[in-house]
Amino acid sequence: MYTLLEAQNLVEKHIQNLSIPDTPPELYEPVRYILSLGGKRIRPALVILACDMFAGAVESALLPAVAIEIFHNFTLLHDDIMDRSERRRGSPTVHIKYSENVAILSGDVMSIMASRLMNQAPGVVLNVVQDVFTKTAMQVCEGQQMDMNFEELISVSEEEYLTMIQLKTAVLIAASLKIGAILGGSSQRDAEDLYEYGRNLGIAFQLQDDLLDIYGDPVLMGKNLGTDIVDNKKTFLAIQALEAASAPQREELSGWFTRKEFDREEKIGAVTSIFDSLNVKELTEKRIRNYYQEALANLKKLNRLEERKSELYNFASFLMNRNR
Repeated sequence: MYTLLEAQNLVEKHIQNLSIPDTPPELYEPVRYILSLGGKRIRPALVILACDMFAGAVESALLPAVAIEIFHNFTLLHDDIMDRSERRRGSPTVHIKYSENVAILSGDVMSIMASRLMNQAPGVVLNVVQDVFTKTAMQVCEGQQMDMNFEELISVSEEEYLTMIQLKTAVLIAASLKIGAILGGSSQRDAEDLYEYGRNLGIAFQLQDDLLDIYGDPVLMGKNLGTDIVDNKKTFLAIQALEAASAPQREELSGWFTRKEFDREEKIGAVTSIFDSLNVKELTEKRIRNYYQEALANLKKLNRLEERKSELYNFASFLMNRNR
């Protein structure tokens, strides 16, 4: 059985040996650049672990796994443009290092590369795997659009927000596990249980991202803190704060979320101070634990020996305790 680290290393080696065209260099050099920035390679590693759990041929899962990672990085590349982010994994974002137009086109070609690699899944399950992948890709785009829509709204409900992060973040983690399970020869029920495990963990993962954007260590994060506040992101923390705030606090928060000109650090400090007074950090941590427990319940239902689930239990624990 593969460990998570072994699966990550296997994917990393395959990415480093990936054949990427040289011409035109302006198109493909940014692709090499963003893939060279590393990352945890969690999603493709989950494809490998899920396939291995059902005693499938891991070699057949390698290209689909890499497809998932390329697609994930494509979404990050375009998200960075939309969010005006300057740093990614401690390095300049693609649109800063090259240009916005180059970044858009390089992102486009990455999405096509991902689709081509996914098309190399074994023929017996190709249609099923492609259906999961294309549906998920569309959902990720839907989630990103919802996220951008929220920036223009003063109020977003908790239900709306959880739907958005499920689409934008959780479904790709869930689909990685489902695709791996299908490639490994799992039953439909087991593939769905793994999907639900990944969906619940994915929501917990994004809630933790919300938390770390404000309360994390900027050195470990590799980026400036408070970006969500500056960009008026309606994160779980912001929604909880607006719900629990007194009338003066709600007025102050609304003022910061609608103000066009402001000092970045002043805005971050003022909003964080309100969050602290309303204990939204603790509320968010509680909700993360709830989704974590749901994920463990999904994993427990899986029709496999407990010892074959050990790496997915370890993965859930890793997500719960991450600091970046």
